[in-house]
Amino acid sequence: MADSIEHLGALLLVAAVVAMLTRKLRVPYSVGLVATGMVLATFSLDLHVDLTRDLIFSTLLPPLIFEAALVLRWDELRRDLVLIVALAVVGLVLAAAVAALGMHWLAGWSWVAALLFGVLIAATDPVSVIALFREAGSTGRLRILVEGESLFNDGTAAVLFAVGAAVAAGQAMTPGLLAWWLLKSVGGGLACGALVAGAILLLANRTDDHLVKLTFTTIAAYGSFLLAEHFNGSGVLATLCAGMMIGNLGRVCAHAPREREAIAEFWGFAAFVANSLIFLLIGVHEEQQDFHLVWKAAVLAIALVMLGRAAAIYPVCGLFARGATRVSLRHQHLLVWGGLRGALALALALSLPPGMPDREAVTTVAFAVVAFSIFAQGLSIGPLLRRLDRVPERSG
Repeated sequence: MADSIEHLGALLLVAAVVAMLTRKLRVPYSVGLVATGMVLATFSLDLHVDLTRDLIFSTLLPPLIFEAALVLRWDELRRDLVLIVALAVVGLVLAAAVAALGMHWLAGWSWVAALLFGVLIAATDPVSVIALFREAGSTGRLRILVEGESLFNDGTAAVLFAVGAAVAAGQAMTPGLLAWWLLKSVGGGLACGALVAGAILLLANRTDDHLVKLTFTTIAAYGSFLLAEHFNGSGVLATLCAGMMIGNLGRVCAHAPREREAIAEFWGFAAFVANSLIFLLIGVHEEQQDFHLVWKAAVLAIALVMLGRAAAIYPVCGLFARGATRVSLRHQHLLVWGGLRGALALALALSLPPGMPDREAVTTVAFAVVAFSIFAQGLSIGPLLRRLDRVPERSG
């Protein structure tokens, strides 16, 4: 126990120093953390912390999702909700199809490996996307679009990944079973989030102690996630729902400005800690990957992921070209290049069935795509945002 606390303290010290340096150098914080993790790995430093699916999903993801959802205003989100859902569902399916077909026909992967890779790499990562767009100073409607899509598309990815994993295990898939899984993942996740948030709001109204209210929000973040995962629902959607309910309805519980400030600062710190650990560990594990064995497949996958992202954004946004939810072409470009991959893709890759054909290649290529996403896209999204995000957000 003492060793774990010691290593956690060391990681947080490294993260704090990196945060100071990246701010002075004007480098994205997440990029600096990944690079630092790679440097630590080259010195063979044992951090005694493994990057696993359980660590990402059950420990680090809930506070990040909850903090992002807490500041999402419903009156802003509902104006683009149909567009966001279309991007998160139709767009993700299109992106996954491009990656899967390309890796099967061009890289020679089995259908199962190609399909699972397509699904896990198609979902934009809420951790990377939200962190980088906030650092880049994104505001207004563009922020709502990128954060909303990255938070919502996990539900689609979870269902498709579960289908692919079931097929890989030899289970027959029918339309009825697919519909049931969709209902269980999306509907079950939202129901668990609403149930937990409702209970927390009732309890919070009965106390004036802001520390107790902070405790309640922590229970809401982790409780909604774990409850949904227990019943095979989407934990991300559950925490998203709980965070939005508390953030929008919970203002009646945080009467004093002090309480609202305390909650915002607490979850800002929690998100900082979770982000720091995730990106440091990604860097450590990136350094441990043997990319030279799959470099051709990795280059192909990066090209297919970018092509799939374009296939997801431009056609879907084109469907809304004449409505009030029209997205300017410049913002579409930003959505394409800003669709980063990160911890979510790696968590799914690490949970692939052990005996699956091409499993090692899929995992290593997923790490390569994430590395490209964080470094190439992460370093350029700020300048691109400043150059392109200078037009009215709505026209007509």
